[in-house]
Amino acid sequence: MTTYFVTGATGYIGGSVVASLIEGGHAVRGLARNERNAELLAQRGVEPVLGDLDNLDLLYREAKASDGVINTASADHAAAIGALIDGLRGAGKPLLHTSGSSVVGDDARGARNSENIYDEDTPFVVAQLKQPRRDIDLTVLAAAEKGVRSIVICPSLIYGRGRGIHQDSVQIPFLASNAIAQGHVQVVGSGLNVWSNVHIEDVVSLYLLAIQKSVPGAFYFAENGEASFADIGAALAKRLNLSGVQSLPAEIAAERWGEAKAYFSLGSNSRVRGHRARRDLGWAPKHRSVLSWIEHEMPV
Repeated sequence: MTTYFVTGATGYIGGSVVASLIEGGHAVRGLARNERNAELLAQRGVEPVLGDLDNLDLLYREAKASDGVINTASADHAAAIGALIDGLRGAGKPLLHTSGSSVVGDDARGARNSENIYDEDTPFVVAQLKQPRRDIDLTVLAAAEKGVRSIVICPSLIYGRGRGIHQDSVQIPFLASNAIAQGHVQVVGSGLNVWSNVHIEDVVSLYLLAIQKSVPGAFYFAENGEASFADIGAALAKRLNLSGVQSLPAEIAAERWGEAKAYFSLGSNSRVRGHRARRDLGWAPKHRSVLSWIEHEMPV
């Protein structure tokens, strides 16, 4: 039986991937920061490993003993990635690292759409605040030269209900809960900025294909459609039966929600195309419209 070590196993992406791995007959050891999370993982058939990303010796040992590692816990923890790479060095086993397409996000602050669309072979324009994340991506990819079957998957805006302990993604559930609290949907600026998006079920299918078939040093965008935040806001207003969409100046959004969320997660353009996964892995995503999901399937 193949045993994978998964960081972020209690999270949205990790929990969904773990559920599919277990259904496929694999064993999973999942990192858990506390006894409560460990108990919840055990209930789902995961062997819990108490610790966090700062426990570098633990990460090293787990990686070395595993048949492969899937990191969904953080895209920004360089030391943890270093420990996982060291644990897998020379073994030819997979290390699948989760990035995020805000790495190519711009500084639109909701004010404009962008014609810049990136695929896996396009030179990236990376904002200064996101350069450390891009550097970690490159470190993972370079681990192919150290005998690691390294893979980076870079999802765009993810939607849909997860299958793990935490079932909500980051962007749309935040906008929905904020709208309910405020009595109207709020978007950064005019919401003209556009993000590519992808359903969580399609994300999971890509992870499973990559862990099985990917060559060392491969980078994949995950996307299947795109929408502006103005259109997302309008769909949320319709679904939540609220009066409309309010434009929130980016600076005010940053004060209330934090700069990373306001300027990158919700205010930037992040338009990407996942050609490589379709071409090289046979990835065939099934869900195409985030707007339809919001209007007809999103839990209220």
